[in-house]
Amino acid sequence: MRDVVPDVLMFADTLRSKELRHEVPLALGDPIGYAERLGKRHVLAPSLEFPRLQAADIEAELHPLEEFGWDALVLSGITTDEALNELMLRFAQGLGVESAVVPGTFPLALADHLRAQGIELTADQSLFDTRRRVKNEHELAGIRRAQAAAQAGMAVVTRMLREAEPSNGTLTLDGEALTCERIKAEVDRVFSEHGAAVDEIIVSHGAQSAIGHDAGSGAILPGETVVADLFPFDKATGCYADMTRTFVVGDPTEEAREWHRLSLEALERSLAAIRPGVEGREVHRVACEVFQAAGYPTQLTKEPGQVLLDGFYHSLGHGVGLDVHEEPGLGRNGRALVAGDVLAVEPGLYRQGTGGCRLEDLVLVTEDGCENLTSFPYEVELT
Repeated sequence: MRDVVPDVLMFADTLRSKELRHEVPLALGDPIGYAERLGKRHVLAPSLEFPRLQAADIEAELHPLEEFGWDALVLSGITTDEALNELMLRFAQGLGVESAVVPGTFPLALADHLRAQGIELTADQSLFDTRRRVKNEHELAGIRRAQAAAQAGMAVVTRMLREAEPSNGTLTLDGEALTCERIKAEVDRVFSEHGAAVDEIIVSHGAQSAIGHDAGSGAILPGETVVADLFPFDKATGCYADMTRTFVVGDPTEEAREWHRLSLEALERSLAAIRPGVEGREVHRVACEVFQAAGYPTQLTKEPGQVLLDGFYHSLGHGVGLDVHEEPGLGRNGRALVAGDVLAVEPGLYRQGTGGCRLEDLVLVTEDGCENLTSFPYEVELT
């Protein structure tokens, strides 16, 4: 018996809804309707967006708002939100939708309105997450551009740290203290030159670098670890990249050298293990074994309920695409990888109050392994 393909409904703008951006690859700030009915795709949008939608060559039937009585709804005295909810009801009914799956982010008020009129809705976020895993050519092109921007930004971090000079216990560049803020401002500028933008930039130093997502602040000192984690998105497609490197200006401590050596070994072994069909949890285990053999705790050695703050305390990585963190996960519950997944692989070691080290590459899962989309040195010592 052939599986029945469920109808699909979405209503959102494509800047915030990654599920809809995957289907309609345009940056649209106002919400549009989207439906899949009997294998056909339909888009409900203001007519002013039609030229862009047509130019994007979306394989969908386009429906103007007026087709479902938008003019009368606007003049009826109800609120705009109420009018949009009724418009979506007419859109769904006009296509013959009686039941549909929706993302977990589907608007609650709209869901209530549709259900009150007999349309059955089922939230199935995993279905939409799965649809986004295999990246299309449009998305891959955006990811590659974002990665090029990330590497250009990392080159800025490297240059500024390398050119810095010790002065009175801190680092100076061009006669001024070298701070995390100065580096991040220059990285942000370079991202813009590459058609990319960023929500946040992590350049942390010293004890800050032991805290996974501390964005970093203040003056950088000689001899302490500096973790630069860059995850810009390509403005044209909304697709992200993600990469991390760790540096020390001057002589690293023996501890920092060991962190870097083990993190690089864990990264190399993890990348060698990636291929379609391998579970993300297995790749995570490969990395954990490197650290465990050296005596460091990991998520696989900690007691249930224990809060782990030192050693390798996080998962190995995550999917990257229209979100910087998406399926599949490379952690204790990571599922099987498929060709077309894009993964950030980021082993690291940390000691609270002292510092940390993280190395992260972005890879594309291929039919027989993976392609490393990152081509940037792993050097730690900048003198």
